[in-house]
Amino acid sequence: MLNFEPYNLLAGFIFGMIGLGAWRYGRSLDRWKPVAIGLALMAYSYFTPWAWLTWTVGLALVVLLWFHHDE
Repeated sequence: MLNFEPYNLLAGFIFGMIGLGAWRYGRSLDRWKPVAIGLALMAYSYFTPWAWLTWTVGLALVVLLWFHHDE
């Protein structure tokens, strides 16, 4: 299930760091949407088998975070 190709590792690292920032931001302001999206960004890359799917889901979650970061 785990895929250790360079593009998957890079995507997991990039989106994991964005997720960590979103999680910390949401926790500090006590908002559940950035916390949930941040946790999803940190965890989803373990469950996506292909690099294109990893990047697509990551970008979709970042766009979702952009639109729901201050609600």
